Amino acid sequence: MARIERLLVANRGEIAVRVIRAAQEMGIVAIAAYSDADESSLAVLLADEAINIGGAHAKKSYLNPEALLAAARTVNADAVHPGYGFLSENADFARAVTDAGMVWIGPAAATISRMGHKAEAIATARSAGVPVVPGSDGLLTDADDAVACARRIGYPVLLKAAAGGGGRGIRIAGSDDEVAQAFAEARQEAEAAFGDAGIYLEKFIARARHIEVQVLGDGTDAVHFFERDCSLQRRRQKVWEEAPAAILDEATRTALCTSAVALTRSVGYVGAGTIEYLYDPDTGEYYFIEMNTRIQVEHPITEEICGVDLIRAMITVCQGDPLPYRQDRIHRRGHAIEVRINAEDPAAGFRPSPGTIDNVDWAQGPGVRVDSLVYSGYRIPPFYDSMIGKLIVWAETREQALARLARALRETELVGPATTLPFFEELLAEDDVRNNELHTTWIEQRTETR
Repeated sequence: MARIERLLVANRGEIAVRVIRAAQEMGIVAIAAYSDADESSLAVLLADEAINIGGAHAKKSYLNPEALLAAARTVNADAVHPGYGFLSENADFARAVTDAGMVWIGPAAATISRMGHKAEAIATARSAGVPVVPGSDGLLTDADDAVACARRIGYPVLLKAAAGGGGRGIRIAGSDDEVAQAFAEARQEAEAAFGDAGIYLEKFIARARHIEVQVLGDGTDAVHFFERDCSLQRRRQKVWEEAPAAILDEATRTALCTSAVALTRSVGYVGAGTIEYLYDPDTGEYYFIEMNTRIQVEHPITEEICGVDLIRAMITVCQGDPLPYRQDRIHRRGHAIEVRINAEDPAAGFRPSPGTIDNVDWAQGPGVRVDSLVYSGYRIPPFYDSMIGKLIVWAETREQALARLARALRETELVGPATTLPFFEELLAEDDVRNNELHTTWIEQRTETR
């Protein structure tokens, strides 16, 4: 396959900046696609070229396949990188890109469809010998079917949208009546958010840890880059991630990562992806829950502990090259933590806080990395996700990483809109966080008891 020479970045924010930098280091012309609201964005300022794709609202720009394809043709792009979110897991868009003769930086459209639909992904994982959470055999037909399945599995249970993400279309139920109500609510939310009302059911594991494995495939072979612990979540949205998962012993880590590679190979996966699991610390068992067929927000902590460039690697394999890494040469070292900084006001119920950044001075020093979209004088638009950056630290041990994070938070100065920086300082003061005694609903329980 010919070398990629001109890459359209079909996204915005910090991931657009991250992809642009990787492409430029590879000698590829990086072209930023931007909306009316992002004309002064850091991605546009850093890109080799930029092209407007439409109005401020995402449906008129970043979620508009026709506009993005037209832009790619106009700038003579020979590849498209979708980043994460927006159209990154849209099989129709991926297919349209390749049908237009361009390289899609991600897995094939058929793979996105197969693994992006949660019920089908679970069936695929099961056939690959990967443990799955006990649940329904495919999609639920109606509320009575949901109740019957819940009774068979045992309460409590989760009802989940088959075609979604980001915590939407999910309900917890602890009785027959709650299941019937949750089924109706989850269907309605799933239809509105994803255009697909399909719902499936699985066992709810109390105090579960969210563990995910970073994988990379070239269509024939696959490797892993160990795991991340993403258990600190707020309303099922990750806010703090760590690599590796300190709670795992080596035998469990090996089994978990091996199962992820087996599943990745079984679907002929191309590009970077993530296999997500629930881990039950009471039993030591782990269960597949889904695969994200794209790069993840939290990929930097994997890069830090493994010394790799995952964006560069996914571009490499998607342009037809074999895997740039061998499993026996991928090693992990130390501990990394990432916190997602959002333009939200924790004191006001995490209300979005768009506005102008009067001044920003990010922390520096050994083991500190910042992936951000803001600069002094930048105005945060109100139309998109509120995440404005990620503060990443690395150190030899988890204890040292926590200390480094505390130092980095103290050093960071951001004047302007309210952000979640104080929230992370609060979390660092919690004994449960320092002792790694966490689970996916810990933040909600902390809020309820305060």
